[in-house]
This record gives sequence, structure tokens and C-alpha cells, in this order.
Amino acid sequence: MNRTREVLAVTVLTACALAGAGAGPAAAAGDPLLPHPGPDGLVWVEEQTGDGGVASGGAWEGLPTVLTVACEGGGDVRVTMRSQDAEVAAFSVDCPAGTAGVGSVTMDPGLVRRGSFTIGVDASSEEIRWALTVTQPE
Repeated sequence: MNRTREVLAVTVLTACALAGAGAGPAAAAGDPLLPHPGPDGLVWVEEQTGDGGVASGGAWEGLPTVLTVACEGGGDVRVTMRSQDAEVAAFSVDCPAGTAGVGSVTMDPGLVRRGSFTIGVDASSEEIRWALTVTQPE
């Protein structure tokens, strides 16, 4: 449980820095695009707009890793995940206006190596609202 809290705290700070916190107004707050990932969660970015990303240091090699991204606002987001300088996932998610689009990828144990990983989110518009989670279910 302590590992999750530490990783989430570092992740939120890093997400704000990478996403350019304060660079523009956030989208209207409503229900979160993705719920909190619970005890299996390594990362939860509750909400960002436009381009951004996150870096974390809490991955374990022995567990599968699930990256989920939700977005809305018209357009799409391109998501890439790197672990120890190797790209381990890349996909796009359509972001309809007025409703959330969701995309997810599950990586086998060992693909995401122990330690740090980064995720980049490239939004087709600065108006797109997105959220992401990274989990390692046991």
C-alpha cells in the first residue's frame, strides 16, 4: 500500500510538470473519465487537457501491466509508453465530443521492466480532455 501512495504522489507531480500545469484552463469538472485504479494502480492521471504525459518509477517485471486512456472533446490522442528506453506500447484513442472514448492495452509480465517508465499523450487538439491509469493486477 505504501508503494502505491508513493508512486501516485510522484506521478501526479510529474504529470503536472509534463502536461504544463497552469498552461491553460482545465475542462469543466464532472465525473472523472477513469475511476481511481485502486490498490493495483501504479499511476492515475485524473484529468489533463491537450498534450502531456507521466513518468513513474514503480513497475515490477513479474506482473502484467495494463495502460488505459480515456478522452473526450472531438479528435484523438496518440499514446506511447516506454520502459527502460524501449517502446512497449503505442495506440490511438478516438475522443468523441460529449462522451468518453476509451482505449487499453495489456502487456505480458516482463515487457514493462522493473523501475521507471514514461507515457506520452499527443492530443490532436488542446481542448481534448484525457485521463489515464496504469495498473499491475496481481
